[in-house]
Amino acid sequence: MVNEIVQLLLRYGALEYGDFVLASGEKSSYYLDIKKVVTRPEALQGIAALISRMYDFEVVAGVAVGGIPLAVAVSLMSGKPFAIVRSQEKGHGKPGMVIGEVGGRRVLLVEDVTTSGSSVLQGIRALREAGGVVDTAVVVVDREAGAEESLAREGVRLEALAKASEMLGAGKETAIVNRHGSDT
Repeated sequence: MVNEIVQLLLRYGALEYGDFVLASGEKSSYYLDIKKVVTRPEALQGIAALISRMYDFEVVAGVAVGGIPLAVAVSLMSGKPFAIVRSQEKGHGKPGMVIGEVGGRRVLLVEDVTTSGSSVLQGIRALREAGGVVDTAVVVVDREAGAEESLAREGVRLEALAKASEMLGAGKETAIVNRHGSDT
């Protein structure tokens, strides 16, 4: 499964090398652009199908902005409702950080990429405040920079479909094969 996800992400150009500043403020020599991948229907459908088969939940929730297309797609694949966690409270209309009904329900939080886990933690706290029961978060890729430990302190298990180290290793192999031709 991991290899399939990694290959899917690489095929759609999710791994880029360069000088980047991450949302956490840290600098990185690579960027994982999962949003680029999930804008492709066939890729989004494949990821959503996998998540909807692998996890038990009553509601799937996504944190704005990267988790929203994932939550919608998982909802459509599973036939279960979705919720959106806003990035910040809005100053008009109905108050609250969560759009959708989560009270008393087992909620699966989905996100595209996590580094430190801060946006996932924000989402978990908002969902819990709205009455949701959250014990698992699924990310497409974990950058392996502390998110798993941060979530564990909140009683939440982080499940990654792929890890940054797997992406980087497979990305190097793909670059070598592409540079030298097929390996067959």
